[in-house]
Amino acid sequence: MLDPAMIELSRWQFAITVLYHFIFVPLTLGLTWILVIMESVYVMTGRQIYKDMVRFWGKLFGINFALGVTTGLTMEFQFGTNWAYYSHYVGDVFGAPLAIEGLMAFFLESTFVGMFFLGWERLSKRQHLLVTFLMALGTNLSALWILIANGWMQNPVGAEFNYETMRMELTSFADLIFNPVAQVKFIHTVAGGYVAASMFVMGISAWYLLKGRDLPFAKRSFSVAAGFGLASILSVIVLGDESGYEVGDVQKVKLAAIEAEWETEQAPAAFTLVGMPDNESQETHGAVKIPYLMGIIATRSLDEQVTGLKDLIKQHEARIRTGMVAYALLQKLRAGDRSKVTLEAFDKVKKDLGYGLLLKRYTADVANASETQIQQAARDSIPHVAPVFWAFRVMVASGFTMLALFVLAFYYNARRQIEQKRWLLWGIVFSIPLPWIAIETGWFVAEYGRQPWAIGEVLPTFLGTSSLSVNDLIISLTGFIIFYSILLVIEMWLMFHFARKGPSSLHTGRYHFETGSGGVLADNPQQKAE
Repeated sequence: MLDPAMIELSRWQFAITVLYHFIFVPLTLGLTWILVIMESVYVMTGRQIYKDMVRFWGKLFGINFALGVTTGLTMEFQFGTNWAYYSHYVGDVFGAPLAIEGLMAFFLESTFVGMFFLGWERLSKRQHLLVTFLMALGTNLSALWILIANGWMQNPVGAEFNYETMRMELTSFADLIFNPVAQVKFIHTVAGGYVAASMFVMGISAWYLLKGRDLPFAKRSFSVAAGFGLASILSVIVLGDESGYEVGDVQKVKLAAIEAEWETEQAPAAFTLVGMPDNESQETHGAVKIPYLMGIIATRSLDEQVTGLKDLIKQHEARIRTGMVAYALLQKLRAGDRSKVTLEAFDKVKKDLGYGLLLKRYTADVANASETQIQQAARDSIPHVAPVFWAFRVMVASGFTMLALFVLAFYYNARRQIEQKRWLLWGIVFSIPLPWIAIETGWFVAEYGRQPWAIGEVLPTFLGTSSLSVNDLIISLTGFIIFYSILLVIEMWLMFHFARKGPSSLHTGRYHFETGSGGVLADNPQQKAE
């Protein structure tokens, strides 16, 4: 039997690695496009201050990019070290987008990152702007291919199980790329990165405004971040609604868990605002509901039902029984019975083979599992609801808080009153962590919400692990936590260090006032005034 401690430690190690890695990714995704905007203005106007904005925020981008690459590479190695059977079972499909990401997007991104930092004196203005644009494009293409891979884990389209090789094999590359879950996830994720970068730039600029330093630089940076951030947070919210619709269409368990929807209500279903979900009693204590809202979000209608978790468990029980038949037929095929009758029978039921594999947790003889084991597997076919339920609400609350901040920042900045709104500036400074809270909880909902599956309805998570000892995993997990914590401390120290030095570090003087034409004078008389 599989060791539960080994499975849980493998899951914890990958989860911690991913969560650390995704501290760095959103800022990289968003800052590249903010740099494109700033450098475009520099090329159009020729003003030195916009070049300084690109170089200063580009320095912070470079620190973040380097640490993001470091954490990302080790994460991918874990597919081979900790998830060997997963890699064997789905590598034919999952490996394709990751290989393309490495060959096309990552090399493109890395090449132009180098040119971005080393090309200021070697390239013309327009050539350097093109480099910055291609750097941003490469960064977002990396995210695209990784999210195509992740989207396939959520909704495994374009692939079929081959009983001869005992693995999933790609049947349609187009279906893999245009998987609706992957497309929505990509746009939602990169928009979240744009919000994170906008809040980062706006927060640091707000701090400069509060301290009365580098004002021309801070005002312009604040303006770019407020406008870009407002557009981005609106996109996140709209695309979050679209993501909810896709989840309701192909991941009914995750949707029901997000809403702690135990019973199938009469359409349209109500949205549970708050409550205390209880997996044991299968009910939500003290639930406060908003009528109709859940049905509208999940089905775009007032007459379609949202299936509750209890009914989904019953459906899964039926699929587990079919999966037992599929497993028995697979054993016959593996034993050499390739008759037409056996092949046709297997083709009819192989879509439920994954549900049969859920019984592997309880018995090696899947085809002859007991009623108790079937019931237990059916009950375990849904995630623990409370963590998903509350993580989703933290994500949404963070998102709408940021929407309010961006609206106020954009409004008062447009009216040239932002410097007088010190309460708002302080609120923005202290809200810099909000995008990361929303992003990390969002990823938790996406990944924990699809449990017990590594690949949705295909491969249970507990079957995907490598044959490692608990001691091996404890040592490696401890090492990852220590190493990544050191990297995070280094990142935070470098970010604080260069943010405190500010844009004045680019010159010997300090920006201190604007001329009537919008130019900048500096304390250093040799610095060219724009």
